[in-house]
Amino acid sequence: PEKDESDEDFKSRLRATFRHELATAKAAGFLIPQVVYGYYCVNADGNDVVVWSDESRSSELARFSYPRQSEAPFMCIADFYRTFDKGPDYAAFHIVTMGEAVSIEAARLFAGNEYQQYMIIHGLGVEMAEALAELWHKRIREEWGFVNEDGPSIGGLFRQQYRGGRYSWGYPACPDLEDNATVATLLEAGRLGIEVSEETGWQYQPEQTTSAIICHHPQSKYFVAR
Repeated sequence: PEKDESDEDFKSRLRATFRHELATAKAAGFLIPQVVYGYYCVNADGNDVVVWSDESRSSELARFSYPRQSEAPFMCIADFYRTFDKGPDYAAFHIVTMGEAVSIEAARLFAGNEYQQYMIIHGLGVEMAEALAELWHKRIREEWGFVNEDGPSIGGLFRQQYRGGRYSWGYPACPDLEDNATVATLLEAGRLGIEVSEETGWQYQPEQTTSAIICHHPQSKYFVAR
């Protein structure tokens, strides 16, 4: 906030700036939201989540290994899925992106020493990617049939007042960034022009891209595995 500016005035000023910058970016074609997602038959195997090629569970398509907490309650993402002997379970995976154009524009602004506008455009791209991830997570809850369990307010969604959890790689419960490449292969993310490899540091390109495994288990909430 500026000097003597109230919190409400500060928020009102930022909302106006945000709406202007968003409208400008949309009109210029800098934001191109795209999603690839799918549902897969899975099972837990110790600390791993095994992704099967189909419901016969005879052929392993991919495997994700997750850390387990070293102290009680000893949680691990794999705990939210059935073991093989308990029958098939299901996980959703998605990758969302704002496309390459916003990264190109941000790089142009940075190279031209237009740092304030660079920070605005870069931040807008990052936040819109996260907003798209939230939107698509809701879409998945709708398709799974339990979106009616969502909390009554937008603010509540930021406190995980909904069923299940969305875990992105690089965070404490699933820190292995190399799994970004596994998800990209699983979902054929190249169709959207998304690349990820050792050369990119296992980070997605375009930069304004994120992925997640989405659990339907009611107890799957954010936690730190260490």
